[in-house]
Amino acid sequence: MSPFKIPVAAMAGVALLGASVPAAAQTPPDLRDLVGARAGQAEGEVQNRGYVFVRTQEGGNSKWSYWRRGGDCVQITTTDGRYAAIDRMDRNLCDGGGSHDNGSNAAAAVLAGAAVIGLAAALAHHNRNHDDRDERHDDDYSRGYQDALYGATYDRNDSEAYHDGYLAGESERSNRRASNTDHVRRAPWAAQQACSARADDFQNRPRGSSAPISVREEGGDWRMVMGTGPYRSVCVVSADGRVRSIDPY
Repeated sequence: MSPFKIPVAAMAGVALLGASVPAAAQTPPDLRDLVGARAGQAEGEVQNRGYVFVRTQEGGNSKWSYWRRGGDCVQITTTDGRYAAIDRMDRNLCDGGGSHDNGSNAAAAVLAGAAVIGLAAALAHHNRNHDDRDERHDDDYSRGYQDALYGATYDRNDSEAYHDGYLAGESERSNRRASNTDHVRRAPWAAQQACSARADDFQNRPRGSSAPISVREEGGDWRMVMGTGPYRSVCVVSADGRVRSIDPY
C-alpha cells in the first residue's frame, strides 16, 4: 500500500496564478493519492512514478510546478507545504514555456532532485556538531527542513532540531529559487555543472549539493557565486566547463 494515502485537503479555492487551467482539468489517477501530501515527501514519489520536472513558478504563498511523462503534462499546486491540487494540463505548458532550452530544463531537473541530497548533506553536517542526535532529533530536523523548503508555516511549538532544520531549509529554498531564474540560466550549462561539482568538493558536500545563485560574464569566462546550503564560494569557469579557480566568497 502506498504511504501517501492521505485524504484530499479542502483547498479547492486556491487560485491558479500564471497558468490557464482547462475547463475539465482532472487529477491523473496515478497521482490522486498525493493530493494533500507534504511536498517534501511527495516530490520523490512523483519522480518514482515516471514524471520529470520541467519548471516552477511562485506567487504569494503558493508554488506551481510542471511535470511531464511522455506526452502527459501535470501542474502541481503547493500551498503551505502541501500538494493542494494536481491537474492534467495542456502539453505545451510542459515545453518550458517556450523560453527555456534543453540545458535550462536539465538544470531545473537537477534542482528538483537536489532537495533529497541537500537534506542529507545538511543533516549530516548538523549532526557532526551535535552530540544529542537520535532518530527523533533527525526526524524533527528533516521535518523542519522540508517545511521551509516547500513554504510551510513555521511550527513555533516544535523542537530545537526542527528550528535548525527550518533554517537550513530556508537557505536551500533561497538557493533553488536563485538558480531557477533566467539570469542564472543564461550561463552555459557545462559551466554551471562544472562549478557545481567543484563547489561540492570545495565545501566537502555530496554531489548535487551546490548550485549557482548569481552569474556574470567576464572576458569570455563566467564568474559564478555558488550556494551550498548557507555557504558561498566564487567559481570562475570557461563556457565549456573548465574551472579556472574557486575561492571563498
